Amino acid sequence: MGQQSNGPTPLQRFGYALRELRQERGLSLRDLAQKAFMSHSKLQKWENATRPPKDRTEVELVDSVLQAGGILVDLFERLDPAVSDRAGVSVSALRVSDASVRLAMAGAQQAASDDEGTFVPTRLRDGSVVFMALGRRAMLRGGVGIGAAAALGVGTPAVADSEVIQGLKQPARSAAAYSGTPIEHLRRARRLLIDNDNLLGPRHAIAAVREHIDVIKDLRRDAKGTDRQGLLELQTQYAEFASWLYQDLGDFDAAEFWLDRAFAWSHTVGDGDLTSYVMARKAQLAGERRDLTDVVDLAEAAQRMARPRSRLAAVARTYESYGHALRGEPSDSERAIDDVRNALDRVSTDTTPWGVWLNEQYVDVHRAQGLEVLGKHAQAAKIFTDAIKALPEDYHRDRGVYLARAAVAHAGAGAPEEAAAVGLQALTVANDTGSGRIMRELARLDSSLLPWQRQPEVSEFRAAFDAVLAHEA
Repeated sequence: MGQQSNGPTPLQRFGYALRELRQERGLSLRDLAQKAFMSHSKLQKWENATRPPKDRTEVELVDSVLQAGGILVDLFERLDPAVSDRAGVSVSALRVSDASVRLAMAGAQQAASDDEGTFVPTRLRDGSVVFMALGRRAMLRGGVGIGAAAALGVGTPAVADSEVIQGLKQPARSAAAYSGTPIEHLRRARRLLIDNDNLLGPRHAIAAVREHIDVIKDLRRDAKGTDRQGLLELQTQYAEFASWLYQDLGDFDAAEFWLDRAFAWSHTVGDGDLTSYVMARKAQLAGERRDLTDVVDLAEAAQRMARPRSRLAAVARTYESYGHALRGEPSDSERAIDDVRNALDRVSTDTTPWGVWLNEQYVDVHRAQGLEVLGKHAQAAKIFTDAIKALPEDYHRDRGVYLARAAVAHAGAGAPEEAAAVGLQALTVANDTGSGRIMRELARLDSSLLPWQRQPEVSEFRAAFDAVLAHEA
C-alpha cells in the first residue's frame, strides 16, 4: 500500500505562496510574466506545482517583483535537493525557519497596501539574525520590531529633510512652474536625492525614485528625438540609483533586479560608459553578496567593456580585488588593488561622470575589506580607522558602514573592547540612516563577539544591538 501524504509537498507550498503573493499584489499571471520577463505558461506551472522552478535567478527575479523579501527564494531552496543541485543553489548560512517564513508572509501581505515593505533585522530563536520583510502596520500592530522600526527610521523624527524628499515625489509634469523642462526637473531631483542619500539613508528616497521612473516612462510616450533619448538615459540612471538604495537597505534581490533593468536600458541608450559602470556595479553587488562565482567574472567583464586605462576600468579592477580576496587569492587581490592605486593620478582627468568618487580613501577601504576576509584583521582595522578619519562630514552612512566593518576586524584581531565600542558608534549611524548594510555587518559582529559576551563592553553592545531587533515569536 502506498503511503498517504502528510501534507502539501515543498513544491505545492512554493506554488501556493507564489499565487498568494501575486494575488495580494493585484497581478494576473500575465501581468507578472510581463514584469518578470518570463513566459506565462512557466509561471502557471509553478503555481499549479506541475513543474518545479530550476533557475534560482528566475525565482529571485519573481521574488523581487512581488516584494516577497526572499520568501520564494527560501521555499525554492526547500525543494527536492536534486532540483537545488541542478539549479546550482548555494545554501546560505543564514536559514529562515518556518515560523519566520509565516511571519514574513503575513508582513508581505500587509505591505501590499503600504508604499514599501520594510526589511527588518530579526533575531531568531536560535540566536541568529536574518532580514525579513514586514509591512509597517503589521510590524507595529503585531508588537514586534518597535526597536527595529527605530533602527530603520520608520515613524521616527530623525530625518529633518523628509519634507524635501516628499516634495520630490510630486509629479514632474509641472516642472514649467520652476522655469525648467520636465527632464531638467527630474535631473535636479535625482541630484538632490543622491546628495541626501549619504546623510539620510535609503528608506525615504526609494519611493521618490520609483515614482520618478514611472513619470519618465509616461513622458517617453509622447517625447521625440533627443528628448526621448534623454529621458531613456535618465530612466537608466534612476534605475541604477534605485538599485543602490535597495542595496544599502539590505534588499539585494531588488538591487539586482534594478541593476538588470539599468543594464538592459543602457544598451538602448548607447552610452558605453554608462553600460560599463552598471556592469561594474553588478560586480560590486556580487561582492556584497559574497558571491564567489560571479564577482571576479563580472568585474573582468566590466573592464573589457570600459575604455582602456579609464576610470571605470579602475573602478571595476577595485571590485575584482575584493573578489580575489573572497576566493582566498591574496596575491591576485593585492596586485589588483596596487594597479588601481597606481592608476589614480592618470584617471583623475577622465571626463566621464561615473565613478568620480574613486580616490585613495575609497581604494584603501576596499583593500581593508579584502584583508579582513583574508584573515589579516589587525591590518584591516587600522586601514578602516584611517579611512574613517579622512571621510567628509556629509558621508554619514558610509562612516557607519566603515565603522561596522572596522568593528568586525577588531573582533577578528582579538580586541573585543575596541570592537564593541566601535560597534556602538556604527549602531548609532544605523539608527539614523536605516542602512541594512550596516546592520548586516553588526550581525556579523554580534556573532563574532560571543566568546567575550560576559565582558561589560561586549555585553553593552550586544544588549543595545538586540534592543533594535525584531524577535521571532
